[in-house]
Amino acid sequence: MKAARSSVVSKKGTPWGTIIAVVAIVALAASVVTYYMVASAPKREQKTREEAAAAFAPSQQDPDPSKRINGVTTTKYEGSVHVTAAERVAYDKTPPYGGPHDQAWAACNGVVYEKAVRNENMVHGLEHGAVWIAYNPAQISGEALDLLKVRVEGKPYTVMSPYPNLDKPISVQSWGHQLKLDSASDERIDQFIAALRTNPYGAYPERDATCDAQIEPGDFDPTPPGPDAKPMDYKGTAGTQQDGQPGAGQPSQPPASLPSAPASK
Repeated sequence: MKAARSSVVSKKGTPWGTIIAVVAIVALAASVVTYYMVASAPKREQKTREEAAAAFAPSQQDPDPSKRINGVTTTKYEGSVHVTAAERVAYDKTPPYGGPHDQAWAACNGVVYEKAVRNENMVHGLEHGAVWIAYNPAQISGEALDLLKVRVEGKPYTVMSPYPNLDKPISVQSWGHQLKLDSASDERIDQFIAALRTNPYGAYPERDATCDAQIEPGDFDPTPPGPDAKPMDYKGTAGTQQDGQPGAGQPSQPPASLPSAPASK
């Protein structure tokens, strides 16, 4: 009897198939968790940056918190006038952040443009309350470029594009405001966005205007504006819809419910 029982036990052996299956499931679960943690890290880190920058949110008591951000320059631009797609403006700043602009705006709802975009289209988006992150493609790439993208992709009233021959690695613009920086990790980028993106206290001319795509914007022109370029005090081209006219840049519904444009173009 003892010998028979011993023989049965020895025939059962180790359940290697079950052990291998369990190990495989555990390994798969670990790899999924690891992938999630790695893939979501940039967004989690950006959330932390935004929470830290929330101290720069505008209020009635502090309508322009960008005044507390070191390095921000400001220029007074009135709600301006429009030019046609064939016309250029002799802007007084590089990149420009106010003045005459194309009657059509570039999409600026979380869009990352892969190619440089025409100034006149981008400035119109600033007039609608957007923040534009421009970067020198010869100086910003790889992790630094990704660090800028995570601040823009899927974010309303935010847009990004390369800007060839920019005098600094990064330049951040809103209407009448600009901040130039050397590093994509600079916390002032998030402070600038918190202070000025759709700031409701008079920081930009066309409040509640949409930032959804209206046209495919023109390509950036790196050549200096010619003698026929429109000056900063230009009064507008005949036949274009000027700011302040009914329907000029106005949304058909409140901005909070507007869909975002694609993340990359």
